[in-house]
Amino acid sequence: MLRTLDRWLVKIEEQILSYSIILIAVMVIGNVLSRAITGSSWAFHQEVSRFAVTVATFMGISYAARKGRHISMSAFYDLAPFPIRKALAIIIPAITAFVLFVLSVFAYDYFMSLVASGRVTTAMQVPVYLFAAFVPIGFVLGGIQFLRNMWVNIKEKEVYLAQEKKDYS
Repeated sequence: MLRTLDRWLVKIEEQILSYSIILIAVMVIGNVLSRAITGSSWAFHQEVSRFAVTVATFMGISYAARKGRHISMSAFYDLAPFPIRKALAIIIPAITAFVLFVLSVFAYDYFMSLVASGRVTTAMQVPVYLFAAFVPIGFVLGGIQFLRNMWVNIKEKEVYLAQEKKDYS
């Protein structure tokens, strides 16, 4: 059941990320064309683009952790002998997951303060909290993925960067 849920989650993440990137491209290109052809910008393009960038950024945390494509400072890690690399492959995801879960609490509090404020965007008059809704979700899903990365390194003999991606060194 968990594998089926995980497969669905991957598909949902991929769809959200894909449509966010497409939306960013449409907004940027469309606004440039609008300025060039009509001489005026779209009033809503900045809000839509900001929303799409926020969604892509925070939902991308989980996807990058799942695929082992997250940013890492690996100079010492790459030079370390196997036992130290193995320990770091367990400790680093654990700390990262903890930080992401703590950040998700702060993001949720911020989200709830936006809900309570009732603020809306300038151009589209959309509730501002919709922009922040994906932030705590992205942090929680990212934390879960890093816990999974930690668990696979506890369970397996080799060093893994992600659930299905072995260490390259």
